[in-house]
Amino acid sequence: MFPGEWTPPCGSCCTKKYASLMQIPWRVFCKKGCNADGDTWDECIGKCTEICYKDPVLEDRQWSAYIDRSPGQDSYSLECFNACVSGCGFRFDIPTEKVEEIKPNRPSKPPPPEVKRTKHPDSTVKAEDVPCTSA
Repeated sequence: MFPGEWTPPCGSCCTKKYASLMQIPWRVFCKKGCNADGDTWDECIGKCTEICYKDPVLEDRQWSAYIDRSPGQDSYSLECFNACVSGCGFRFDIPTEKVEEIKPNRPSKPPPPEVKRTKHPDSTVKAEDVPCTSA
């Protein structure tokens, strides 16, 4: 028995699609799509959303960088989702064109709030006002 004979066909498709060393993380998420719980294409896509997009820790609160559990940059979540959906496509024999049309149903994270700094004319420090700390 050769390795190709006992490797699941879905996993082999993921290995071929994400063969480069730089694509190993996406290969893993593709295989997670192959093995995702769910008996239908739509359920598999839902599992990919759960895997790749994390909800904020505090529900009913606006997203904050301090309480977010997402895997990092938005582009990483999107790449994860695309790889996972590829695995779902391999699993359910969905044509590549249809797989590539699937987009996550998650809005982008809002940009961080802009911090406004105001300068007060009285708050400028003069050299003679700074205590000497030399030893």
